[in-house]
Amino acid sequence: MYTMDVSLIKMITDHYWIKRDAIVQKIDFGGRVFFDKFERIDQPLSNSIIKDHLDGKITVAHSLINRFDKVENIVFDYNGRNTERFWHRAQLLLREEGFINFTAFTSKTEGHLHLYVHKGHTTLQEGYQIAKMLSAKLSQKLPREWRMFPTQELPREFNILALPYELYQKERGASWSKHM
Repeated sequence: MYTMDVSLIKMITDHYWIKRDAIVQKIDFGGRVFFDKFERIDQPLSNSIIKDHLDGKITVAHSLINRFDKVENIVFDYNGRNTERFWHRAQLLLREEGFINFTAFTSKTEGHLHLYVHKGHTTLQEGYQIAKMLSAKLSQKLPREWRMFPTQELPREFNILALPYELYQKERGASWSKHM
């Protein structure tokens, strides 16, 4: 069931990131220094690695930007306290903005969500703009308790997310919705 739910988000699986106990690299970006604990592994993401992640043996992340500078998903990384309220407001906003396919997954921390908005083969610059626009509109209704991905505020190596744990909610548009 997990692989079927995760297939909805079109993860980049030609490589993955694994969290290490020590700092892997130091990155200077935009006048700031970032310390990266995730190491890029240039091998396909396999079911055994996903199983180890789900069992809590390792922490695995996936990239949001592919090698052609395209993104498939715009992601809200919600780290607030009121998950139901966030989900309700976010789905209303997304429908209003014309997004009909989106999926929310729980993360390792209870009450936190990763809301994947399925945009499809989008250029990186357009992905940045959509993420900023959606975040700005949602912050008019809710206190800002999320981060958006992809983002220009972080190095490319930090535009990754830990693999989702389990499905929270999903929304799939009906065929008639394009005529509204």
